[in-house]
Amino acid sequence: MAVRKDIQSWVSALDVPLARDPFMRTLIRHLTGTLEEVVGVEESAGFFSVVGQRMGQEINESYRAAMDADSFNREEVAEVLVDLKHRIAGDFYIIEQSDEKIVLGNRACPFGDKVEGRTSMCMMTSNVFGAITARNLGYAKVELQKTIADGHHECRIVVYLKQNAESEEADGREYFEG
Repeated sequence: MAVRKDIQSWVSALDVPLARDPFMRTLIRHLTGTLEEVVGVEESAGFFSVVGQRMGQEINESYRAAMDADSFNREEVAEVLVDLKHRIAGDFYIIEQSDEKIVLGNRACPFGDKVEGRTSMCMMTSNVFGAITARNLGYAKVELQKTIADGHHECRIVVYLKQNAESEEADGREYFEG
């Protein structure tokens, strides 16, 4: 029995870079890569869209309960989007906002370097932002103009709040209240 404890102590003291958070990010990266290889990037993005939609609804309800609010105005939506990303180790910030759109930047992806080359993972951001914005303001179109996954050093995300000429020209996904 003493030998077992010695080996156990020795193994547990090894410098192995394994912890829950990096493990989970790596797991998601490999799941994403497998999906992209098997069904393609577009279909993989579709799977992430479904998950992101559900997560967006849950996160929205959590913020509504915490703030004791039935809905949020534009300024509150923008702050919720930034706050939720900060809570999961993103570094999002507001570049500009108006009645037409909210423009966000991001210096650090919550998935860390595991997002590089896995563009379908960005559908989490698109759908979480779209679900929260549409639930509170009635409509959203999320355009991922630049992403870390695509090799940019920062992300730039535009959340359009109204259907107009600018949002119609944007390459993004639309979300509606409901």
